Amino acid sequence: MNHDVIVTCAVTGAGDTVSKNPHVPVTPRQIADAAIEAARAGAAIAHIHVRDPDTGKGSRDPELFRQVVDMVRASDTDVVINLTAGMGGDWVAGDDDPAMPGPGTDMIGPLERLAHVQDNLPEICSLDCGTMNFGNGNEIYISTPPYLRKMAELTRQWGVKPELEVFELGHIRFAKQMISEGLVDAPPMFQICLGIPWGAEQSVDNMKVLKDELPAGANWASFGISRMQMPMAAVAVAMGGNVRVGLEDNIYLDRGVPATNGALVQRVVEIIERMGARVLSPAEARSKLKLRGG
Repeated sequence: MNHDVIVTCAVTGAGDTVSKNPHVPVTPRQIADAAIEAARAGAAIAHIHVRDPDTGKGSRDPELFRQVVDMVRASDTDVVINLTAGMGGDWVAGDDDPAMPGPGTDMIGPLERLAHVQDNLPEICSLDCGTMNFGNGNEIYISTPPYLRKMAELTRQWGVKPELEVFELGHIRFAKQMISEGLVDAPPMFQICLGIPWGAEQSVDNMKVLKDELPAGANWASFGISRMQMPMAAVAVAMGGNVRVGLEDNIYLDRGVPATNGALVQRVVEIIERMGARVLSPAEARSKLKLRGG
């Protein structure tokens, strides 16, 4: 069991959740306030996406990231900033010609995927460690070995810790390969992502299998989506890991009750403390994860 737990709050994501929960933050001000709210509730890390303020859809606009980061840093609340680097890998096969990109495709190279990371130099950015089917349409999330190696190399040069997001065993296998090649500094940081169609299902057994494949000395966290968010958080703590909650992964506090990021963090903090563990502060998380300045 982990007695010193790091809580991450993924405050908005890029999914189609804005119309389903009025608390999902959209504008840079709302997203920054959500990160601050989560930190005040007990989260050490805020995992941040941005959205188009006009449409509510996920965006990778570097200017939106800059606004959010500047507002969080200017606040009186400390929190470790973790920026997504997962945008720009969406390929949708065309219905008429599968060799051509269909509507919804947004495919860019590794440097452009990290443009906002280079601009803002957060302490952490996510790195999705492989390609996978996503949803029930023709959409594929593409993250190839050359792209991943380049992104790992760049983040290492910039002093940004990559959060190695893994959705299946093959992703862990490649992440360990990058570690062996010296592209990721010790200790590596993993996020075991469960329940995303079509990655590993969210279950105790699957979390254990994935956790057991991580390299020795790795820091790791895990999350489940929707109604399994809190059960998977408890399992992660029991297995020695850290946790992630937030409106990116789950929009309800209880059945039919829309959540806020602060309420989800408060709920998981209560679970952690009732299990006999404690929640680490941002400063303690920096030290444990060996982040820049920690």
